[in-house]
Amino acid sequence: MAERNSTGLLMMLEPSPAIAMSLPVEVREKLAELELELSEGDITQKGYEKKRAKLLAPYIPQIQGVEPSLQKENRIQMSQAAPPGSKHNKSRATNTRDERFRSDLHTEAVHAALAKYKERKMPMPSKRRSVLVQSSVEACTPPGVPVNSRVSYKIQQLLNTLKRPKRPSLREFFIDDFEELVDVQQPDPNQPKAEGNQMSPLAGEPLGVVTNWPPSLLASLQRWGITQPRSPCLTALDNAGKPVYTLTYGKLWTRSQKLAFTLLNKLSTRNEPLLLPGDRVALVFPNSDPVMFMVAFYGCLLAELIPVPIEVPLTRKDAGSQQIGFLLGSCGVTLALTTDACQKGLPKAQTGEVVTFKGWPRLLWFVTDGKHVVKPPKDWHPTIREANNEIAYIEYKTSKEGSTMGITVSHPAMLAHCHALTQACGYTEAETICNVLDFKRDAGLWHGVLTSVMTRMHVISIPYSLMKVNPLSWIQKVHTYKARVAVVKSRDMHWSLLAQRDQRDISLSSLRMLIVTDGANPWSISSCDAFLNVFQARGLRPEVICPCASSAEGMTVAIRRPPESGVPPPGKAVLSMSGLSHSVIRVDTEEKLSVLTVQDVGQVMPGALVCVVRVEGTPYLCQTDEVGEICVSSGSTGVAYYGLPGMTKNTFQTIPVRASGGPISGRPFTRTSLLGFVGPDNLVFIVGRMDGLMTVCGRRHNADDVVATALAVEPMKFVYRGRIAVFSVSVLHDERIVVVAEQRPDASEEGSFQWMSRVLQAIDSIHQVGVYCLALVPANTMPKAPLGGIHISETKQRFLEGALHPCNVLMCPHSCVTNLPKPRQKQPEVGPASMIVGNLVAGKRIAQACGRDVAQLEDNDQARKFLYMQDVLQWRAQATPDHPLFLVLNAKGTVSSTASCLQLQKRAERVAMALIEKGRLNPGDHVALVYPPGIDLIATFYGCLYAGCVPVTVRPPHPQNLATTLPTVKMIVEVSKSVCILTTQAIMKLLKSKEAAAAVDVKSWPMVLDTDDLPRTKRLQIYKPPTPEMLAYLDFSVSTMGILAGVKMSHAATSALCRSIKLQCELYPSRQIAICLDPYCGLGFALWCLSSVYSGHQSILVPPLELDSNVSLWLSAVSQYKVRITFCSYSVMEMCTKGLGTQTETLRLRNINLSCVRTCMVVAEERPRITLTQSFSKIFKDLGLSPRAVSTTFGCRVNMAVCLQGTSGPDPTTVYLDMRALRHERVRMVERGSPHSLSLMESGKILPGVKVVIANTETKGPLGDSHLGEVWVSSPHNATGYYTVYGEDALHADHFNTKLSFGDTQTVWARTGYLGFLRRTELTDASGERHDALYVVGSLDETLELRGMRYHPIDIETSVIRSHKSIAECAVFTWTNLLVVVVELSGSEQEALDLVPLVTNVVLEDHYLIVGVVVVVDPGVIPINSRGEKQRMHLRDGFLADQLDPIYVAYNM
Repeated sequence: MAERNSTGLLMMLEPSPAIAMSLPVEVREKLAELELELSEGDITQKGYEKKRAKLLAPYIPQIQGVEPSLQKENRIQMSQAAPPGSKHNKSRATNTRDERFRSDLHTEAVHAALAKYKERKMPMPSKRRSVLVQSSVEACTPPGVPVNSRVSYKIQQLLNTLKRPKRPSLREFFIDDFEELVDVQQPDPNQPKAEGNQMSPLAGEPLGVVTNWPPSLLASLQRWGITQPRSPCLTALDNAGKPVYTLTYGKLWTRSQKLAFTLLNKLSTRNEPLLLPGDRVALVFPNSDPVMFMVAFYGCLLAELIPVPIEVPLTRKDAGSQQIGFLLGSCGVTLALTTDACQKGLPKAQTGEVVTFKGWPRLLWFVTDGKHVVKPPKDWHPTIREANNEIAYIEYKTSKEGSTMGITVSHPAMLAHCHALTQACGYTEAETICNVLDFKRDAGLWHGVLTSVMTRMHVISIPYSLMKVNPLSWIQKVHTYKARVAVVKSRDMHWSLLAQRDQRDISLSSLRMLIVTDGANPWSISSCDAFLNVFQARGLRPEVICPCASSAEGMTVAIRRPPESGVPPPGKAVLSMSGLSHSVIRVDTEEKLSVLTVQDVGQVMPGALVCVVRVEGTPYLCQTDEVGEICVSSGSTGVAYYGLPGMTKNTFQTIPVRASGGPISGRPFTRTSLLGFVGPDNLVFIVGRMDGLMTVCGRRHNADDVVATALAVEPMKFVYRGRIAVFSVSVLHDERIVVVAEQRPDASEEGSFQWMSRVLQAIDSIHQVGVYCLALVPANTMPKAPLGGIHISETKQRFLEGALHPCNVLMCPHSCVTNLPKPRQKQPEVGPASMIVGNLVAGKRIAQACGRDVAQLEDNDQARKFLYMQDVLQWRAQATPDHPLFLVLNAKGTVSSTASCLQLQKRAERVAMALIEKGRLNPGDHVALVYPPGIDLIATFYGCLYAGCVPVTVRPPHPQNLATTLPTVKMIVEVSKSVCILTTQAIMKLLKSKEAAAAVDVKSWPMVLDTDDLPRTKRLQIYKPPTPEMLAYLDFSVSTMGILAGVKMSHAATSALCRSIKLQCELYPSRQIAICLDPYCGLGFALWCLSSVYSGHQSILVPPLELDSNVSLWLSAVSQYKVRITFCSYSVMEMCTKGLGTQTETLRLRNINLSCVRTCMVVAEERPRITLTQSFSKIFKDLGLSPRAVSTTFGCRVNMAVCLQGTSGPDPTTVYLDMRALRHERVRMVERGSPHSLSLMESGKILPGVKVVIANTETKGPLGDSHLGEVWVSSPHNATGYYTVYGEDALHADHFNTKLSFGDTQTVWARTGYLGFLRRTELTDASGERHDALYVVGSLDETLELRGMRYHPIDIETSVIRSHKSIAECAVFTWTNLLVVVVELSGSEQEALDLVPLVTNVVLEDHYLIVGVVVVVDPGVIPINSRGEKQRMHLRDGFLADQLDPIYVAYNM
């Protein structure tokens, strides 16, 4: 599809036909030039009208009192007689090419359709300034809307657009969610149906019997080569149009023999001939060298080799080149023939040999120029046989999907086709024929290389490169050589129209046939008509234009005969597009908006039998008013797809059947992939091709028709006419239409966007079909076919791979995806009693489980005697004063500080004294501890307990990022009502610095004490709390929802927590454990500060921040200290996986060995990230890490340690769930690898003393085994409640003290806020009972309620990350019922817009959801907390406040 040009598609101020014809020639020419300037965007509409009015003023009678430039209403349809003029060669070369799709009628129809649409504002996508040519975002922000709410304004705009009533959707229905989504579209009862009789097969006239007809094509060559050696066979032209060489029949004969002899006798490997008869040989010849190609082709035939003509590969990445390679490989090609010049131009390897192209087999390149071939001896003669059933040659064809097939043509078929063409076209000896087509395949090969030799014609071959420079060249050659026949495409006619004004003295009167080989393209009629209008004056007779229809499989199917053969006059049909979309022929009037005007392609070929069959399913004959695929049975079609027997049977051996089921004939038919019907007078009409067919919602649309509509949308100054690709992609069980066009470099953002919106509306109006995606790509970036035009399948491939790099994208999934399942209706809840009965009847156990019973676990635990942690520390300091408890490592891996029992006790006492004496604090006062991870934090914690104060650990602010981290510190200090801050001198300075003052009010800090130099103390009286239920410490954490929640931990809960962990992990003083966690909240805090003191083991503390400068720090420590138990966070695990994934060999050389690790636990408050844990295990398996070692823990605000794998008990189990059932809040197990499956790993073992039950979120009743509900937990170490400013008791009661509505109604439970289920496994636990596994699915707060279903963000994010290699991270959230997807782009910014369709596709396919907004941002923009969890609410706030500085924001329509 080379470029097409608009010839003034806005009909303004038309003079009446009479006046138009009476205008002087120079005025007509100036008008045509103006039209061209307007269509190319060289002048504005206003300028055009002004100039035009000026030109016409003297010739139009003025309407009373009205200025001529205002006489717009005086419109009539433009007559095609006024030809567009060529402005000058430069503009033609860039823009004004293939007008295959122009039709003034269609243009008017599109304008009328667009006029019906009210101008409706769609939100324009936002681009980062650096991506824009000029900033356009401000331009589309309406006055009065503050810029920071631009996003909200656009989303509002999007919602308004989506609220518009759509066309009445097809009958909604709902299939149970476990059924695969089947075709939702029910046939419309009012759609047109075929009413005609069944068609009868149509036979062409019989092939005439000629007495001296040669027995084979080679016999013909031999005959002319010997009897007419001087007769010209082929004239080649250079790029200036000068004849460079004329090949005579004598030369063709002798040169072909030389080549045949050389190929068979002079090429050998290890004394074996390289080629044997029947071998396939690639012919790689440029389009400018028909002579060498013809010699090579006939040389191969004489040597009984099979030529496979292909395009010249120019680079290693040519569009479709890889597929050609597959074809050559499957044909077993080892030798390629080429010319010397061509061989020199091919890319070379360093050895000087031609490179092996991607996907190609290794080839030997042989140059066929004279000096490389040898003259055969006198006694050598090629064997000229009669045409037997051997393969003559293989022609390649690219399928709709982009795969390349070789179509084999046998010797008899080649001969019969030449015979049929000679008879149909009335070819005679010594006729001159002008060939503008590619001579390597298709009609160019059939007419210009094969049939011409059969009938001894003289071919003038016009190369594509000459046509680009001089579009008139073919017409000039017809004139010069008095050619009788020209073989062209409609684009060649169009190009010459644009240039014809330069030529006065050319005549086409010698032509008896102008064969239009793409007459099967329904839009060729406008080129034919326009060409005739212009050139009739130059001797072109109307009856000379002969459209024909052909395909690679069926070869020539039908052709309009030359006038002398006494055939009926040509026909024209105006068809309803709506009817065609239902495969029904309905004749319409030209006034209608959506009609297709087609011309006939003549009569069936001689000797052929043609029928039309249904496109899908059994090949039933069509009715007379039905469109179907044309099938042909004759001796002159292709025989097979090389090496593809299954596809060959379907295509080349079809047996059409009548409605009764009986075959219509004993002969097999070939499917031609042409869509059409047989009209009056037995004329064949073609309305499209199978490879341009798009079936959307059960209706068929032709890609070419959609292109024509897009091109009729004015103004065309934003895109290039000839560079538009339309194809369909399959998304969610239906085809979706994609339009890709090349945008001009000078096009503005707004202009292009407006043009895109109008194209969508036009296609919607004319074809009644929605466009799924419209993409504009930068100029000259779409993959081109070898001889001009767009390579459609390669464009589609790049679109699906995300390699198209558009500069503008408009997605419309909301308006064209109509087959989503119906939103889920919540059923009225079943009452508690019925649930119990139901479970009993089903034999289901209630989903309840517990860890081991602490009371029955006898251990010689001295610490049990103590109720308070401070007592345990005192006891250890006396019993084992020098026992090392803590060891902190720095980034270098060396020990930066340590603490024994006694040292810790002493430091704690000093802190307590300072609090009492310096701070004058009272028991019960709250103290904020703001320390980096280390011993200070631990010592001050115990110091607070010694003084009776309540410690609150707070992460210190980040010196480089005070603006965002300091307000959190301030908030925790205020909300926790801390009366004092303990910290280091450095942080103290930071809190009161100038930079801090910019972020918070530094004057309102409470008292700040630094603990760097505390004096030695006298004996301290340690505070004894009156009861263990008293508050020990506050644990503050920011949830992923951005909510700051502090929970209260009593002394009893603190001790119980430590005891549970000790029992689960079998911790005792001689153990060493390594901890790489943040010590500020949750289980991380408990392991860092509490556990060692309680159990007496030594903790090797690795601050996670140190991994920034030394990724291997944690693993080196584990290896060095031969640690058996280690804890980390997901962010640490991810850093190791990404940072050390490729370095395991280096680590091994550094003697890092992880075989000591028995259990490595990830501390988390989320669903286990199974992909990450598996990658980690796989990568570090090489360093001895046992695949069974890695597991996860689960804790939450109400209970920081519910599950923990520990050292005994069965390995964690993995189950696979159906994700579609999960959306409906059901658990359905499936096999591993099932579609829509989600793998879920158990979250560790339930801790001793912990009880878990699964409760229904609505009824609060217990659920059965393997049912999804909220996880409730009861244990001595549950937190006692939220510590909030206002003490929201209702909230507290609900979360921390809740009871089941039936069943066990006595136990007090805490609600975790997480969805999950319990499942009894076949494994046995330590007590010999069957093991109950707890699976956590996700946080209830985070779930998205969309279309009545419950989605977990992580599932959508996983799909999105998988969709393109450049997506580094992703987060989703909802806003006003729209799904917003934010993706971090790790590639170059030009890939940003590739992601929009891919993200939309994958979410539709996997989750049946339509994405509302796609936001592409830089890596690191999605906020993540210290546990490695995404802060989706922070992200949402940042997006709505327009603070993300996105690369691109796409609003899907």
